[in-house]
Amino acid sequence: MNNSFIARNPSILWFLLALGLFTLGVTVLSEAGMGIISTSFVKTLGKTLCLCLIAIAMDVVWGYCGILSLGHFAFFGIGGYAIGMWLMYARTERIVTESLATQTIPPTTQEITDAIGNQIFGVVGSSDFPLIWAFADSLFLQLLMVVLIPGLLALVFGWLAFRSRVTGVYLSILTQAMTLALALYLFQNDSGLRGNNGLSGLQNIPGFEDSPQSTISLAFFYASALALALAYILFAWVVSGKMGSVIKAIRDNESRVRFLGYHVESYKLFVFTLTAIVAGIAGALYYPQAGIINPAEIAPIASIYLAVWVAIGGRGRLYGAVIGAAVVSLLSSWFTGGGAPAIPLGFYIVKWTDWWLVLLGFSFVAVTLFFPKGIGGLFDYLVRKPS
Repeated sequence: MNNSFIARNPSILWFLLALGLFTLGVTVLSEAGMGIISTSFVKTLGKTLCLCLIAIAMDVVWGYCGILSLGHFAFFGIGGYAIGMWLMYARTERIVTESLATQTIPPTTQEITDAIGNQIFGVVGSSDFPLIWAFADSLFLQLLMVVLIPGLLALVFGWLAFRSRVTGVYLSILTQAMTLALALYLFQNDSGLRGNNGLSGLQNIPGFEDSPQSTISLAFFYASALALALAYILFAWVVSGKMGSVIKAIRDNESRVRFLGYHVESYKLFVFTLTAIVAGIAGALYYPQAGIINPAEIAPIASIYLAVWVAIGGRGRLYGAVIGAAVVSLLSSWFTGGGAPAIPLGFYIVKWTDWWLVLLGFSFVAVTLFFPKGIGGLFDYLVRKPS
């Protein structure tokens, strides 16, 4: 029993217990229960769980495998775009169909398609569906794209980078360049994804038009919590046992692991691709709660923030990544949303909407210099008895 998976990862039970109690508490306090928590805050908490999900993926690829990827938010955004295409198409199709149904002569299929295209792409001066929208009318295929596109992109990029044995800061620069190239492409109107306008109205779920947002927000909150729980178990399995030992050894001394006969590139490619897929799933759950996605969401700075969350929470600890993402995300919402009161200094008024990023930067530097194990490291001191 001492060698069992759960025994090697006691944090799993504690994490699932905490997540379950948190989910139950939000349900009871939401508008569907006691009405203490607003629907908008439930959405904020649901989005926070999605950020915790991608933070765990980042922790595995960086904290355990030693690959500082500054491009994982690109996979997050791709997952959001994939599900957003179906949401926007299905919602527009319903509106167009209801509008054309009032005509004396029933519209043809081509007329309906043209009207949908005009509604979606008229903002960028077009009405034709790009090739990438070929499966936008199918929920199943778009859900498949949420997994396949980030996975294939990570597989190809990782194969090219790892087989060339690009490591360290050079690999980080490459991942950042990939993210920047993708963002710049999506900013163009002819990208097929409405350029800077992005995809909007994603909070309107087709088939649930009569359901209140309070119910929909809780459903996405539950889905986000379930995805986070499953991902935690999955990654706890990945980083434990022999595979976990090899992955951590690659982080500590890649050359020695290669000398011992392990195919380092295969391990790194597996971790990089798997975490990219999970990042895509996190994005697919996040943006229907956010309601909108645009290329700015994929900008390299977002992936840098992600690394900061993991560092503050404590990299190399799955629960540390969750703590870091949750704390920074909720504090960011509080400071930038006007929750934190301004501080009058007489000669100057400190407005936290302007100073939040500065505070975050100082926090990152302070944690790096004085507490490199992050917030999650506090639990190590609490549960480990001094020898």
